Amino acid sequence: MESTSGEVTASSVQPDPKQAVIGMAVESWRFARLFSRLLQKIDITEQQRFANQFNFFLKSMEENVERAGMRLVNLVGQPYDPGMAASAINLVDFAPDDALVVEQMIEPIIMNKDGVVKQGTIVVGKVSR
Repeated sequence: MESTSGEVTASSVQPDPKQAVIGMAVESWRFARLFSRLLQKIDITEQQRFANQFNFFLKSMEENVERAGMRLVNLVGQPYDPGMAASAINLVDFAPDDALVVEQMIEPIIMNKDGVVKQGTIVVGKVSR
């Protein structure tokens, strides 16, 4: 809806369900990383109960993303390739001839049947020899 001054207001913008799912998937991914670190800090007897709830959350999130026709891609442990659908935030820390591996996913790659929907963000490290 336009205001009397001709401006487009927030209520006139139609929500994009695909973008909403992508946003929730990325934020869930970030939350999952934080929660997994927190699990390591609690008493071992409580870890299993919370880990089970955490695993249920992750499974549910992935199922909902799949229902929307998308999937999350995790590259941790794979050799780094400049053609990956992910930006390495620390790539400048290495020489061009260094053999690199994906050490951490900051944000997942999100794909659908047609290809990449959202690029990921990664941290790379040298391959240990």
